[in-house]
Amino acid sequence: MRLIVTADLHANHARSRPVADDAIAQINSAKGDVLLLVGDTATADEGQLEAALSRIHFDGPKLFVAGNHELWTKRADSHAIFVDQLPARVRALGWHWLESDPFELDGVAFVGSVGWYDYSYAPESLDVPRRFYEAKVSPGAAEHLTAYQHLLDEDVTDAARQIVARWNDAKFVKLGRSDVAFLDQRLAGLRSSLERTKAARVIAAVHHVPFRQLLPPRHSGSGPWDFARAYLGSDRLGQVLLDDRRVSHVFCGHSHFAVREQIGHLQAINIGSGYRQKFVLTIDV
Repeated sequence: MRLIVTADLHANHARSRPVADDAIAQINSAKGDVLLLVGDTATADEGQLEAALSRIHFDGPKLFVAGNHELWTKRADSHAIFVDQLPARVRALGWHWLESDPFELDGVAFVGSVGWYDYSYAPESLDVPRRFYEAKVSPGAAEHLTAYQHLLDEDVTDAARQIVARWNDAKFVKLGRSDVAFLDQRLAGLRSSLERTKAARVIAAVHHVPFRQLLPPRHSGSGPWDFARAYLGSDRLGQVLLDDRRVSHVFCGHSHFAVREQIGHLQAINIGSGYRQKFVLTIDV
């Protein structure tokens, strides 16, 4: 079976659009059995996602996984968009919503999840208290933002106060629950998908990074980049996949860093597309 796989098209983003156009052209000319999009195709607001998906033409099954950018919105409830709206919108365009519906072809099952984060990838060496990760603002940024200064206390070190960074999910993702609670829901859904399929082999697509081995390298002297690692994924995502020995391949995106690793019984691939460069993979499995 030949897969065409990509992630992080960010097709509505001005900086990303030219290379996204090139990636879509590659997809439209590719020859394969299954097409798999692993999140951050476009934001959900103002028809941006529909505009991107309608430009992709592929004769075989088209499998869709959302990323955190599909949950970005300026007005609405992100959780309602994700649960109540996106599945119908994606299906209406002829795509398979993989988050809740496993797909099977020729004895191979596909499962998917947006994944999420629980700050387990946050470097302990930064010595940043957890409440800052929950607020998605670093101590150095909180010092300059009135709305976050209540987070500052005696336990915040001088070194942590030098880190100035924010994570934009705080502004654009409105879950109505904690990140950990949302991840718990996604893990339960992923386990359910695995339990429901009886195929002998499973391929998984998870937007957020499920294994530490797929993370970008640490940036020496770059506190903001290291602070952002907290939002790249979770060890718990990977454990769910390792617990099922039928899983042969796992694809992810989100970090914009390409890497492949054999982890236990499965091949783990971070596609690595970013705003300036896209990768469309053709993989025989």
